[in-house]
Amino acid sequence: MNRLPPLFLAILASIALVASACGGSAASPTPNPSPTPGPVTTPDEAIAAVIAREPRLAGITALDPDLIGQGSFYEVMPASGVGVFVVKVTVGWGDCPAGCISRHEWLYAVGPDGTVTLQSEGGDAIPPDAWPSPGGDGRTGIMLIALRGPICPVERIPPDPACASQPVPGAVVVIRDVAGDEVKRVTLDADGIAFVELAAGTYTLEPQPVEGTMAPADAQSVTVIAGIGFPVTLGYDTGIR
Repeated sequence: MNRLPPLFLAILASIALVASACGGSAASPTPNPSPTPGPVTTPDEAIAAVIAREPRLAGITALDPDLIGQGSFYEVMPASGVGVFVVKVTVGWGDCPAGCISRHEWLYAVGPDGTVTLQSEGGDAIPPDAWPSPGGDGRTGIMLIALRGPICPVERIPPDPACASQPVPGAVVVIRDVAGDEVKRVTLDADGIAFVELAAGTYTLEPQPVEGTMAPADAQSVTVIAGIGFPVTLGYDTGIR
């Protein structure tokens, strides 16, 4: 896994951002083309500001060091004392259980007012279906992906593909609206996947118990954006340690 650039460089970039925002002589930061979601005081608000700038990242999740095969993720690091967050975003694709063949990475500075400035970007060109919120078909909803793990009792370095998280075929997920009413009850296919068309809005996903797992995946809240279908990974615990 690639690490963030040294904190010293991140802080310098952050200080430059704040100085320009306060009317200093430094060049003005690139404005966020979407409405500024600020103020930004938490890591969750920082990644939300980045997604507002690039909606195709909607649905991306935080880096989970224990999840094998996580191709797309974000990391948020506060820049001490200056009220700025540094957000690193990685989109990977192509055999990610074995480490991903291709990757694209961004490094953003997010100011306390929600202004997002791109610090660096590099990697392979992203195919349309590799984005966390895939473009191309314009469907509105969520792609449910159920995975169970760990598969092996001991973590192996480098990761062993045989120990990668496995699909959960036939998993059932209840989807509720903000009032708590059941909207849909979805059964995932043999690959542990199902696309669910939903109107734009906020929903709660409630994975149901599955035989052979210690506990169902945690319930989680998702916000569906019109014209976007993004994946949501549900992690089921096998109890193997």
